[in-house]
Amino acid sequence: MNYNNKTLIDDDESYFDFDSLKKMVINDYKLARISRETSILGRKEVLNGRAKFGIFGDGKEIPQLAMAKVFRNGDYRSGYYRDQTFMMAIGVLTVKSFFSQLYAHSDLEAEPVSSGRMMTSHFGTRFLNKDGNWKNLIQQKNSTADISSTAAQMPRLLGLAQASKIYKELKNLKKTHKMFSHNGNEVAFGTIGNASISEGLFWETLNAASVLQIPIILSIWDDEYGISVPNKYQFSKQNISDLLYGFHRNKKEKGIEIIRVHGYNYIDLTKTYLKADKIARKEHVPVIIHVTNLTQPQGHSTSSSHERYKSKERLEWEMNNDGIKKFRDWILNFRFEINQKDYCKIANVGFLDQIDIEAKEYVKNEKEKAWEAFQKPIYKIKNEVLSILYQIQNNHAEEKWIKKYIKELHHTTKNYPTKKSVFCIARKVLYLLSEDKSDPKDCLIKWVRKKYHEEQENYSSHLYSISEKASVKITEVFPVYNDDSKSKVDGRIVLRENFDKLLELHPDLLIFGEDVGKIGDVNQGLEGLQKKYGKIRVFDTGIRESTILGQGIGLAMRGLRPIVEIQYIDYILYALQIMSDDLACLQYRTKGGQKAPVIIRTRGHRLEGIWHSGSPMGGIINYLRGILVLVPRNMVKAAGFYNTLLYGDDPALVVECLNGYRIKEKLPTNLGLFRTPIGIVEKTRTGEDITMITYGSTWRIVSEAAEELSKMNIDSEIIDIQSLLPFDLQKDIVKSLQKTNRLLIIDEDVPGGASAYILQKILEEQNGYYYLDSPPVTITAQEHRPPYGSDGDYFSKPSVENIIDKVLTIMNDS
Repeated sequence: MNYNNKTLIDDDESYFDFDSLKKMVINDYKLARISRETSILGRKEVLNGRAKFGIFGDGKEIPQLAMAKVFRNGDYRSGYYRDQTFMMAIGVLTVKSFFSQLYAHSDLEAEPVSSGRMMTSHFGTRFLNKDGNWKNLIQQKNSTADISSTAAQMPRLLGLAQASKIYKELKNLKKTHKMFSHNGNEVAFGTIGNASISEGLFWETLNAASVLQIPIILSIWDDEYGISVPNKYQFSKQNISDLLYGFHRNKKEKGIEIIRVHGYNYIDLTKTYLKADKIARKEHVPVIIHVTNLTQPQGHSTSSSHERYKSKERLEWEMNNDGIKKFRDWILNFRFEINQKDYCKIANVGFLDQIDIEAKEYVKNEKEKAWEAFQKPIYKIKNEVLSILYQIQNNHAEEKWIKKYIKELHHTTKNYPTKKSVFCIARKVLYLLSEDKSDPKDCLIKWVRKKYHEEQENYSSHLYSISEKASVKITEVFPVYNDDSKSKVDGRIVLRENFDKLLELHPDLLIFGEDVGKIGDVNQGLEGLQKKYGKIRVFDTGIRESTILGQGIGLAMRGLRPIVEIQYIDYILYALQIMSDDLACLQYRTKGGQKAPVIIRTRGHRLEGIWHSGSPMGGIINYLRGILVLVPRNMVKAAGFYNTLLYGDDPALVVECLNGYRIKEKLPTNLGLFRTPIGIVEKTRTGEDITMITYGSTWRIVSEAAEELSKMNIDSEIIDIQSLLPFDLQKDIVKSLQKTNRLLIIDEDVPGGASAYILQKILEEQNGYYYLDSPPVTITAQEHRPPYGSDGDYFSKPSVENIIDKVLTIMNDS
């Protein structure tokens, strides 16, 4: 194929002369070969036992090289576990760190993505400094932390892209948020596999992106399989591009630009990404690039072999159409005309062969460096334990068991060492020394305790923020009221006035969700605020909970402060996967490398009806460790939580009482400034006879029951939990039990739901069991959802009479 200097890549703006092209092509070929060798050796490391599992990006190298050419500082990636070539090409992944992740090396310097917490090929960059504060993200190339769940990377892509649009519109943020955006010029790049487009999250995201018109470039890597299942079972059309045609923009309607390109055509791929970049970056139009004819040379992962499910014909086709092979053939056949008689070539066979040899050697050497670094700390603790075991052996020279464990420790760590094997032997030795009293035994006990704590920190830290802005570090500020004011307002007015003040105090605050904008939410807690602050800051969305949350995650990762509304707690189920798989574990899985302080506002608990009165708190608190779960009893408390959270940097779920918007409350004068403390319970009634623990809407029922019980000379103490995650950090509940010696937990969740969690916290963590004179008792809702109507509610959820009956029983039995 012949080229001249006006047709190398694209139009005049992307003009390449031959020397520049040659340099670029050679560098790309080198990187493609390095990436491929990384995949090949990575698979071997799993099969020989050095690593647990491997999934690699082989077959996707060429399009990822093209994508990297338009990825700039300040841009963001939200991709999946096939993008190793891209990450190498933008300079944020090395071969050594790739293998460090494969081995699960827990040293953050060696494995800066996750410190060994995420499995191989789960990529990301560090957005935060060691102290938990933001880096200057506009000066680096950014990748959000990957997740395994198919298509779950899509929702946050919306927010990452929408942030650029918001930064372009809100000029007042130009100076205060210059670390996050340069006039909204950033593009969000997404990647997804062909089979994963079957997921609803994909379609929900595309629909929203088309509506929002935001700068997204989404690449679909199409190798025609989803593990063993071919495309014909994944979607209805033979071609993905045809399936997406309804989203295609035209002269009459906005939509998405859709481009299809072969995954082995280096020049066409480069042109395609240059074109897509111009559309997304300059026009703020989402672009889908459907990259076809890709291969998977080693199959899906190390857990299977594609020879089991692909035909001989397909395997032969993949071999002949491998992207690197096609790229190599193109390089060797390339002719650049100097004049009608002479031409230049990029490279010959011998030159490329030498690159192949050097790539293999380089990857092999980097792999061994990573393995050596991984082993070093394990051998260190092994030798420390051996030193102590030899001392123990001196005291037990006649006993064979100690020699057995010394030998076992040598053997188990010889080829494939693990910290687990060292600790297992050390602890087994201690079991056998239960009756022994000696200095070596004491030394081993101290070693196990100290080192176990250190290693636990390696694997269990950073579930919540550790920065100076961690929400639990923010002190309480009490609401202030006018002394002469006896008038009260609806609870919704408290929220509305407080949100108004927050929007004034925090220029980067955004509030959005279904019915949030024009009507100010279904309970008018945001009434009139869109009109006052504009549609950029207070806005409506479609009915699409997963991507509402995804918008919030992406916006928060780009330095904005979103409050996303999920209309009812029952609808949290639509977003629960993203809350759990992405948001809740974000700080944890990056070991403090990324955060998304999004606030999720919803309403629930007490009302009437199967789908609008849920209180599934047991499920929520178990799925959402890593997110603060706050359950205020009234709207002043709820407003105080929002105030606290906006000064902090933790993600949180605030569950407002659905039946509390019309209940009268005093309106504080220090709106936006008073703060409800997080992780702190509140004693709302002092008593001597029984401690009643509750939260949310049920608090009012418990308070009413306590009034009735007082007429029977039973003095009840009521504690409002306020915060389920975290729970009673000051251990005030057990202090109450020391006085009353009786415990009743009242909860609207199903039996064994949140009440079981509360019991575990009080009885086990606070040792409350030791202060009880009678068994702890719970009152919960029935196992089914509450039927519609007042009678259905009465017979399904805790009532005043239920509480009185149970307290009388407890008092009579003790």
